[in-house]
Amino acid sequence: MNHPLRLIYLFASILSSIFSIDTYAQETNPLEGRWNLIIEQDGKELPSWLEITHSGNNTLVGRFVYAFGSARPIAEVKLSDGKFSFTIPPQWEPGTGDMQFEGMLNGGELKGTMVYTDGNTYNWTGSRSPKLAYNENIVWGKPIALFNGKDLSGWHTEGESQWAVEEGVLKSPKSGVNLISDESFSDFKLHVEFRYPEGSNSGIYLRGRYEVQIADNKGLEPASIYFGGVYGFLDPNEMVAKEAGQWQTFDITLIGRRVTIVANGSTIVSEQNIPGMTGGAMDNREAEPGPILIQGDHGPIEFKSIVLTPAKR
Repeated sequence: MNHPLRLIYLFASILSSIFSIDTYAQETNPLEGRWNLIIEQDGKELPSWLEITHSGNNTLVGRFVYAFGSARPIAEVKLSDGKFSFTIPPQWEPGTGDMQFEGMLNGGELKGTMVYTDGNTYNWTGSRSPKLAYNENIVWGKPIALFNGKDLSGWHTEGESQWAVEEGVLKSPKSGVNLISDESFSDFKLHVEFRYPEGSNSGIYLRGRYEVQIADNKGLEPASIYFGGVYGFLDPNEMVAKEAGQWQTFDITLIGRRVTIVANGSTIVSEQNIPGMTGGAMDNREAEPGPILIQGDHGPIEFKSIVLTPAKR
C-alpha cells in the first residue's frame, strides 16, 4: 500500500474509533437521572434525593441527599443481577457505619432497602423528579407582607414554639422549631431582612424544599453550605456576608427550578437551576406549591421584613 493511501486508512480508523467511543458514551442506563425518594424510617416518610449519571464508558456515579445534611457524592453505583447498590459514609447521622443502599428499577419506579448507620434496615421508593417549567413571560402579582410586624399571624410551627415578636422584630432566640408560612407558593420573588448573632446558623427554605443558607461566614471563601448558597448544591460567586449583628438582605427570585439570589445588593447566584430538595426539606413533591420555611432548629435569628411577590396564575 502506498504511503498516502495508508495515511487515509489510518485517519479513517482513528475517526471510526472516536465515533464509536462517543456513541457508546452517549448511551444511557435507565437508572440515570434524578429521583425523588421516600424512606420509610421509624414511622415517618423521610424525603430524600438521588442522582445517577455515567462517568466514562462503564461506570455509574451519582449524588445523594438524605433527610438532613448536604448533597454527597456517590463514587460508584454498582450493578448486579438486575439490582443496583451504593454506599454513603455518615455525615451528621448517628453511628459510624456507612449507609448501604440496594434497589431495583420496576415499571419506571425505584424501590429498595437502606441499611442505616445504626444497622437497622428500612424500605424506600423513588420516582423521577419532575421537570419544572421556566416561564420567561411571568407576570407578578401584588407583594404580600408575610410578617406583619406585630404577631405570628400567617405562620405556624410543628411543636412548641420559641418564636416571638418584640418591637416589630420576629425573633427565634434559641434553637427550637422551624417557622412555616400558612400559605404555599409556586413562583415568587422574596425579600427578607435579617440579622444573627456571632456564630449563628439558620436558613430559608423556598417552597419548603430548597434551603438558602444564612450563617455567620464573613471572610470565608464562598461555598454552597455557607451564606447565600443553596445548601449543598449552588455556590455563591462571592462572599458578601456582613458582620454578625448587622441587618442584611436577601432578594430571591424562584421560577420553576431557576433561582437568582441577591444578597446585600450583590447578585451571588444568577439564574441557576436547583437540582432537587436540600437536606431538611419538608417534602420533595416538587410539582406542588410549597410554603416559606424559616429554620429555627439551629441558632438564633431575627427578621424585620418578609415580603413575597407571587406570580400571577
